[in-house]
Amino acid sequence: MAITSANQLELLQTAEAVAREKMIDPGLVIEAMEESLARAAKSRYGSEMDIRVKIDRKTGRAAFTRVRTVVEEEALENYQAELTVEQARQYLADPKVGDEILEEVPPVELGRIAAQSAKQVILQKVREAERDRQYEEFRDRAGTIINGVVKREEYGNVIVDIGRGEGILRRNEKIGRESYRNGDRIRCYIKDVRREARGPQVFLSRTATEFMAELFKMEVPEIYDNIIEIKAVARDPGSRAKIAVVSYDSSIDPVGACVGMRGSRVQAVVNELQGEKIDIIPWNEDMPTFLVNALQPAEVTKVVLDEEAERIEVVVPNEQLSLAIGRRGQNVRLASQLTGLDIDIMTEEEESRRRQAEFEERTKLFMDTLDLDEFFAQLLVSEGFTNLEEVAYVDLDELLVIDGVDSSTAAELQARARDHLEEMNRKALDHARELGVEQGLIDFPGLTPQMIQALAEDGVKTLEDFATCADWELAGGWTTVNGERVKDDGILEKFDVSLAEAQNLVMTARIQLGWVDPADLEPESEDAADEPEEAGA
Repeated sequence: MAITSANQLELLQTAEAVAREKMIDPGLVIEAMEESLARAAKSRYGSEMDIRVKIDRKTGRAAFTRVRTVVEEEALENYQAELTVEQARQYLADPKVGDEILEEVPPVELGRIAAQSAKQVILQKVREAERDRQYEEFRDRAGTIINGVVKREEYGNVIVDIGRGEGILRRNEKIGRESYRNGDRIRCYIKDVRREARGPQVFLSRTATEFMAELFKMEVPEIYDNIIEIKAVARDPGSRAKIAVVSYDSSIDPVGACVGMRGSRVQAVVNELQGEKIDIIPWNEDMPTFLVNALQPAEVTKVVLDEEAERIEVVVPNEQLSLAIGRRGQNVRLASQLTGLDIDIMTEEEESRRRQAEFEERTKLFMDTLDLDEFFAQLLVSEGFTNLEEVAYVDLDELLVIDGVDSSTAAELQARARDHLEEMNRKALDHARELGVEQGLIDFPGLTPQMIQALAEDGVKTLEDFATCADWELAGGWTTVNGERVKDDGILEKFDVSLAEAQNLVMTARIQLGWVDPADLEPESEDAADEPEEAGA
């Protein structure tokens, strides 16, 4: 089948039709045709030849050209597509390595097999171009809401027609047990767009927290205009959600703006989310205050925040416990997601019992170590003393404020506390030496005898061992495993050593051993930074 003038026009018409149908550039279709014709020509003239085809964009005429490249004589390998400088002198006056010699060859006649092969090449290129167009289009729309029409359902996953492509709403991304029929209109959040071998995959979601945030942005103009910001969202899809908002305009109430007149704005979001109840909470930079808001409608009596452990203890009245926890723990779980903190909820009665147990434990400590009667030990605990170190080294005036304590009694208390601490330190060092601790670690500043004993019991017996420890190994920390926070116990954690203190101790040990140069840790001073300028001046 030779390419006649009729066929030439038909090439352009076909390219235009395919480009219109697939919504891609006609030039890409013509390039695919050129490649397919070049392949057919190679099968006719020989695969070693470099045959190129150029289709005229106006007439549709296909020009077949044989290309040969000028190479060094020792580099000549393919005699059909390459030639030496000497051979090239037949065609060029002054040939150079890298020059190309073009020679037009007769058009090929496409047999049935060659025509079928050319068709496959064209279809493949068109499919690739269509996939690239779809990927680029939907990649830019990731993180936004899109409207679509349900096409079919496969194994619980919903295939959605989203215009120039298809999206997939997986079973776990649907709200509750919602089901759809063919032709139903659906609104989803574009969660992810991936380029895969079978084409771009657009993953949709209706359970993502971002979906709710985008819905509020559509319903509340103040959020769209960045007057109100959504700081955090927590959802139990289809059941309940909490959303924290803050206003950057003091005249605008963020909660009222999101609720709308008679609840019109929030109700529009609720209807889209299949009746999901939404608590709108004012954001506060003070985390305990924010948590009190997040646990609404429960009332909170007391909040104790442990920032290092990212945990917070909440005390509520006995009758408010079930309300604070919520059905199946929903309320406290959402509040935890919203604040990013682990929340421990206890009643006033439970807290009272815990405080009483701590009081009794400290009372017994002072009775046993300082040889005091129960009443006097309770007096010390009531004044806020929690350990022997506080009694031994506190200013004498703080002991004199206790009823019945004069200067001689206070001095005796401190002497007993110090004697007991010295005895404990002596025993701790003796035990550490029995375990094989070297003197270098014992003499290291910043470590108490009890700390040295704890290190020895954990296998840290030399200064070199100590210098190789990580800060979290000493102070403890938290690790997230399978989405749950797990506590890592530190060797020195019971001595209230913080991460910063542990890091400082380890770095000091490394400097002492010569592993680290102190000069490398010092930031450049402004004077040092200005020195080159002054020298130049």
